[in-house]
Amino acid sequence: MSGRVIRIGGSEQEHARYQALVAQHGSPLLILDRAELLRRYRLLQDQLPDADIYYAIKAFAHPAVLEALGRAGAHFDVASAGEIGLLQELKISGRRTIHTHPIKKDADIRAALRGGSTTFVVDNIDELGKLIPYKQRIGLLLRVSFRSDTAKVDLSRKFGCAPEQVPELVHQAATLGVHVRGLSFHVGSQSLSPTTHAEAIRRCAELIRETEEQEGRPLDVLDIGGGFPVDYTMSGFDADAYFRPIREALGSLPEHISVIAEPGRFLIAPAVTGICTVTGKARRGDYLWYYLDDGIYGSYSGQLFDHTLYPLQIFRDQGERRQSILAGPTCDSIDIIAEDVELPELEDGDLLIGHMMGAYTQATSTHFNSLEGAKVIVI
Repeated sequence: MSGRVIRIGGSEQEHARYQALVAQHGSPLLILDRAELLRRYRLLQDQLPDADIYYAIKAFAHPAVLEALGRAGAHFDVASAGEIGLLQELKISGRRTIHTHPIKKDADIRAALRGGSTTFVVDNIDELGKLIPYKQRIGLLLRVSFRSDTAKVDLSRKFGCAPEQVPELVHQAATLGVHVRGLSFHVGSQSLSPTTHAEAIRRCAELIRETEEQEGRPLDVLDIGGGFPVDYTMSGFDADAYFRPIREALGSLPEHISVIAEPGRFLIAPAVTGICTVTGKARRGDYLWYYLDDGIYGSYSGQLFDHTLYPLQIFRDQGERRQSILAGPTCDSIDIIAEDVELPELEDGDLLIGHMMGAYTQATSTHFNSLEGAKVIVI
């Protein structure tokens, strides 16, 4: 698998910490570092000082994440009744949310309203119609499609109206008596270049002015989505260089516009470390196969669904390097974390560490073969 980063070796203190966690809690584990999560939140606040931060719950929906960010003053991006329910259990007000799923059942709308969420995202006339019965209680953001060829996951393929459709949809909403508060977009997940973000912001500034002129009433919100990338190569990420063009583009907005950002990956990915254990090995042809207690159907599900190769680390650095395959615990042959990698020979009980494993890992894991997933440990 191209792009895979594997670190061989590490400090004895680091290894001992991981071993102690496994001895206490078992394996596999996902270690959530709240201090790192809050450091990332403050970093994004510094980079986007004029934006309200709405954490995308879908990235990693653990109560400890929501509680820590809630105490820090964050808002939340919800897309289902289940996500709203998580906030209700923690007594986090639905007034601190926006409901960003562009397509909703009536039951979804009613559940969101019961939970206190009153700002909804739509992208077509049919969705506008669903919200007419609730028009006295809600405000809408109209989602616009901006495709990005640098994003790992293109979220504007499935959702969003064309920019040229915006004035007519806003006019139709006004005719129906539904209040459009502003515009929304998402350039895609793990967007490696800020160019599409900056271009989308500037185009939305034009659309806002055009629409306000046409309708004679102001829009007051621009939701710039998420998609801000993290460094899975562990080579260093210059946050200021990435966000500078986005900040400059935000300067093109009318002064009365409030800005929302919806980060998920950027906040949570670096805050979670995976630990799993070698449970068996076999020589098959030219390869040493190592079988682990976590895999593609578990915490490494993002390799399929999120197109992500997590940086790996092992602590056994002595001996000849051999062609190796790291396989997960299920009976399915697709369950392979890494192949064609050169490793020192491992033994049962050795640990495999996965770094940057917060985003779309536990969130997309399954219980295939009735296997228990990784336990989340909060530090």
